[in-house]
Amino acid sequence: MPDDATVESASAPETEAGPSFAPGAPEPEASAPEAAVPDERLIQARDLARAALAEITPERTIGDAAGYRVEQGGVVSLLFNNRLGGYPGWFWTVSVARIEGEEPTVLEAELLPGNGALVAPEWVPWAERLAEYQAQQRAQAELAQQSDEDDSDDEDPDDGDDADDLDDDTDDLDAADFDTDGSRILHAGDVDGVDIDELDSDDEDSDDDIDDDSDDEDDFDDDDSDDEDDSGDEDDIDDDSDDDDDSDDSDVSDSDSDSDEFVSSEDDLGEGELSDSDN
Repeated sequence: MPDDATVESASAPETEAGPSFAPGAPEPEASAPEAAVPDERLIQARDLARAALAEITPERTIGDAAGYRVEQGGVVSLLFNNRLGGYPGWFWTVSVARIEGEEPTVLEAELLPGNGALVAPEWVPWAERLAEYQAQQRAQAELAQQSDEDDSDDEDPDDGDDADDLDDDTDDLDAADFDTDGSRILHAGDVDGVDIDELDSDDEDSDDDIDDDSDDEDDFDDDDSDDEDDSGDEDDIDDDSDDDDDSDDSDVSDSDSDSDEFVSSEDDLGEGELSDSDN
């Protein structure tokens, strides 16, 4: 005899006419689904989950246990804190399950974001991003054009006074200041608006400067000649000193010869005296 579950699953399906209830009666409220009771052995399988994470990430990146989450079909996801610096708010997640009469087993291990985690924005197709970029460019162009118009409206009304001043300067010129063809009349000594007299004075100044430079050169030459004369005088003094040395040498030689003659005369005198004494 089939049990109650078999009988319930074999019951006839409802017709398309829908549930039958009395007219005007309130519809029955749908009963809230009962919360699934997690398997305690799956909750305690943290060592198994940590070993599975160690196969995909270094042990130092795995933090302490951060709870669990019950999934459909009796699957339990065990959470661990993440120690990676670039993933704040993310958790290492290991999903485990168990067949009746078997030990828990790991289904998958991954890094998933938690509530308030730093995540990348949703992907937007290129066509939509291009349309947004073009809209921004048009808005910037319109803003720049509006700014130029505002600047033109804010121009100083006194700017036209400069043109008026120029007109006044033109009015101050008489007809006598212009030739028949409308050009300014040049005065004597002017060529293309340049005063020739001023150029002549500049040339004279340059000639004077050249003369002054030549005088300086002459003075320099005179100084050099004086220096050469002084050097000649020094040579003459050296020659005189050489002559004095020669005269001293001759005097010494003369004195030597005189002394030799005196000695020889003494020798002669001595020999005479000796001869007389012998006699």
